[in-house]
Amino acid sequence: MPKKKPYCECLNTVKPVRDTLEVINGKWKLSIIISVGVGNSRFTEIQESIPGLTPKVLSKELKELEQHQLIKRIITNDYPVKISYCLEPYADTLTPIIYAMKDWGLNHKKKIFQER
Repeated sequence: MPKKKPYCECLNTVKPVRDTLEVINGKWKLSIIISVGVGNSRFTEIQESIPGLTPKVLSKELKELEQHQLIKRIITNDYPVKISYCLEPYADTLTPIIYAMKDWGLNHKKKIFQER
């Protein structure tokens, strides 16, 4: 059996990683997912929990996360109409990634500050 060429093995990893980053990349998407995951369900709650996030950008990012089936928009037909957000069950697949990134970030910060 012929051995795979190194560039093929690289592409087999790079392509799915690139696909993942296309969905969660950016300054705000993971922060929004985390915010909604801890219980911030209303637009203003989400915005206030993430410093620097503007309403326009939050609206855009929520729509994109909804398209990727990570967040669900819930409209309650009361008066006035209430809109809230919750995580779709599919968003749970990001939990190990988020915690791995959290651990890596904490360890990286320790490493960098210890070396200075």
